[in-house]
Amino acid sequence: EKGFDPMGMTDLIPVYWMREAELKHGRVAMLATVGWMATDLGLRFPAEKFQVSSLDAHNIMVENGTFRVALALIGVIELYGAFLLNEGWLEGGMRDAGDFFIGKQFLPKDADKANEMRLKELENGRLAMIAFGGIVTQAQVFGTTWPFF
Repeated sequence: EKGFDPMGMTDLIPVYWMREAELKHGRVAMLATVGWMATDLGLRFPAEKFQVSSLDAHNIMVENGTFRVALALIGVIELYGAFLLNEGWLEGGMRDAGDFFIGKQFLPKDADKANEMRLKELENGRLAMIAFGGIVTQAQVFGTTWPFF
């Protein structure tokens, strides 16, 4: 990490908590960006209720009640994340921020290479957060789908 903190946020909020949030939001943004593009390119579940645009999907899911299932799933994941955050930070456990105990087998065995991969995930997550904001803004303002050109 390059230690970029011009507003001094880590003086107010613990670095562990900030890194946990940054990794979570980055991972969600990476999935959301790929999901938005895939949906706009025509990849959808086969049922009729899933044949909507990416921009309208949230509102339609709320209207027909299917968003409750997604919200329940998100709630379960967040409860698990809160439990791990408590174990790793408040209880002083040996858990890295953002580690859900799945996927470590994909990291290189060399510590320097593993840290390099962690940094790549962090930076790609930051890029995805900006990209997703741009994709949603472009779709809303101009009413276009992916690709936007």
